[in-house]
Amino acid sequence: MSAEENIKQALENTFDYLKGAVIIKRERRMALEVPAGNFAEILKFAVLELNFSFLSAITGLDNGDGFEVIYHLNKDGGVILNLKIRIPRSGAHIETVTPLFASADAYERELMDLLGIEVKGLAEGRRYPLPDEWPLGDYPLRKDWKGNLSANNEVKNA
Repeated sequence: MSAEENIKQALENTFDYLKGAVIIKRERRMALEVPAGNFAEILKFAVLELNFSFLSAITGLDNGDGFEVIYHLNKDGGVILNLKIRIPRSGAHIETVTPLFASADAYERELMDLLGIEVKGLAEGRRYPLPDEWPLGDYPLRKDWKGNLSANNEVKNA
């Protein structure tokens, strides 16, 4: 059995609701869309039990109706597992993954600055990647953003 098949089997055996959801795209490439409410337990399992010990990126996407957040996890041997969650546009928020991956800090700040997704539990810090003078409420990666920076928006000084 391949490494990818072993990972798929471990996920599906541990979490019944994932049966048929784990996709092996090709050698060393896997994808899994998980219910947002179950994300934390699946991430912890992937990190602690399946040894996905490296976070290579977090991608945030505006799909119009809501957002998709994809966590790109790697493990020794080159297997990449993309864990995707969908969150609603209204009140968009996720929990920080910095307790497992300190490097997530920059990616999570990007989600906040560029898409307006609140990251709960993220330590206070400077804005990233937008400058401190960038108006609050203007999120340039949202599909509905028109690029019309308003002089009336409040500016956060960090």
